[in-house]
Amino acid sequence: MAMPGDPPNGTPEGAGGADDEFRSDEYRSVVFDEDFVRAARLQEYSAQERMGEHARAVRSRSIWSGGGGHPGSRGPGGGSARQGRIIVLCIALALAGAVYMGLRNPYVPPPGDPAGAMSSTVVPLAPSEPVPGGRPADLYAQGPAAQYRIGAAGISLPAVRRTRHFSEEQVQTALTIAKDYLVQSSLDPDVLSGEATRPVRVLLDPDQLTQFDQSMLAPAGNGRHAVTGWLVRFDPATAVVADTRVRVSGVLAATETAPNALEVTSDHTFVYAVRPATGQPAAADGASLFTVRRELRLRFDRDDLTARRTELVSAYVMAGPQACSADPAGGFRPLTAGAGPATTGPAATDPYASGTPRRTAGLCGVLAPAPTPGQGVSPAP
Repeated sequence: MAMPGDPPNGTPEGAGGADDEFRSDEYRSVVFDEDFVRAARLQEYSAQERMGEHARAVRSRSIWSGGGGHPGSRGPGGGSARQGRIIVLCIALALAGAVYMGLRNPYVPPPGDPAGAMSSTVVPLAPSEPVPGGRPADLYAQGPAAQYRIGAAGISLPAVRRTRHFSEEQVQTALTIAKDYLVQSSLDPDVLSGEATRPVRVLLDPDQLTQFDQSMLAPAGNGRHAVTGWLVRFDPATAVVADTRVRVSGVLAATETAPNALEVTSDHTFVYAVRPATGQPAAADGASLFTVRRELRLRFDRDDLTARRTELVSAYVMAGPQACSADPAGGFRPLTAGAGPATTGPAATDPYASGTPRRTAGLCGVLAPAPTPGQGVSPAP
């Protein structure tokens, strides 16, 4: 007897048992539950949707769909899955936009201000008594520089502390560059004799090189182009250094003057043993001391710290013994051993003369007499 659902002519011979066995063995582990159907890549159209012209039997599911077969239906978790995908897409777009904008508009730190012109004041100090002479070692031992250190050892760095916008390492770099500038501009034998300027030039900000070169080529006492504002130089026709062991004492200090600027101030006294450059070779006891007090302001922006250079803002220099009438712009002209006290004042200035006046005209000081042997000498700071 045929059962409902059997083929009209009965089950084909040899097919029934195999079909049952196939079903039981092959699909035994497959459960066609609602989640399985919702996850299918193909979805059958409803009867109403298939009534339209050229309607296809099935449609592909979008990966953004919530899994419901009907536009208005939503299965369990379908809405949250779609929201999650949308959030992921928004995050990816935001990250891509940020990377694109970063590549198109990379952050560039604000550039430092261009270096300004250096201003200088050089004051000769005239002796009030005859200039003493002797051996350099004896002169040093008997004078105020007895406790000064020799050469670069006399330019010591202070304790380093970070500032609001500069790290401790950056402050240390600024102080080190300032010391290098003092060493090259005050102690290098070739610089002192006028044979070289490069050791100083390479330490300056490029914006100041034109002014520096003009000062070296055409020195002028106009407050801008004095050689002795940039460095220490002796007029080779007047005096030469008799002892390269220059005595030095002074202090350095660093402060932040702007978010992009550090300033180092230096106040150092340099004592040189010199002898006359002309005439008969000087005797061993024919040297004399020449003292230079240099007060410098050096500025550093971040580019200067990276390039290890500086901007010399100002220089106030006092040097003697010299005659008040001497023009120290091109080089110092020491009064050597045996020269008497200066009795003439500074060179006359004509306010009606055309051209650039000498701005330091009329500036002249009196050099304090050196203490005699046996007098107490205060130690260097």
